[in-house]
Amino acid sequence: MRTSRITPHMARVTLGGTGLAGFVNGGLDQRIKLLLPLPGQTEPLVPDGEEDFTWYQNWRAMDPAVRPVLRTYTVRAQRRDPDELDIDIAVHGDHGPGSRWAMTAAPGDRVTVCGPAIEEAGGVEFHPPAGADWVLLAGDESALPAIAAILDELPAGLPVRVFAEVDGPGEHGYLPADRPATTISWLHRGDPRALALPEAVRAAVLPSGTPYAWIAGESAAVRALRRHLVGERGFDRRAVCFMGYWRAGHTEDQRADEPAESEQE
Repeated sequence: MRTSRITPHMARVTLGGTGLAGFVNGGLDQRIKLLLPLPGQTEPLVPDGEEDFTWYQNWRAMDPAVRPVLRTYTVRAQRRDPDELDIDIAVHGDHGPGSRWAMTAAPGDRVTVCGPAIEEAGGVEFHPPAGADWVLLAGDESALPAIAAILDELPAGLPVRVFAEVDGPGEHGYLPADRPATTISWLHRGDPRALALPEAVRAAVLPSGTPYAWIAGESAAVRALRRHLVGERGFDRRAVCFMGYWRAGHTEDQRADEPAESEQE
């Protein structure tokens, strides 16, 4: 395991080990779950259920005093020989176990990766229809790793509009500035003149033709943006992929203790 800082608020953690040999990356916005050890633990206490896919229910039922921290991240890159995964994590100081882990992870630290071991096993949501003329990608820092991975795989000539809400201009280097047919609108959260993500898209002149939208980030902002695209812009509901990566005032651990139906965005 090793770490590096990509931008002031984006850290990269590179995981390695023989356990990654069976990991199958679906590319694009492939998500995985990481189990992180609690303070005082040298490795996370892994719940039973890997074989019959009940590990998540078993994790929820664990005593919170020993239950490992669960976080969902996007695979930014995978390499073989040796087997490695790059996980990029938005960090904002010591504000949560995910940020703390990303800033303090060191060689020899142990985590557990929960991800696909066969092709098309889930975790990839970006599925544009064959007739899409252009793509809209929108999100905050939590969505930037997925946006970057999607841009890596899109056809170079396909028009793309990106709306990215970040703290400031120091984050601009995370996405490629010279990708063909791609326009990136950076929204600075700390600038009182800047529009929030839904308002910025609402005010934008978007390309003509058949769109496909992928939006992710804070749940309330994502819902508002989806309502705008479908209700005001006339996007086909089936052509809007939307995911609440996080919810203001809640952690992933807190959501695990809520009724099961509240976990779906």
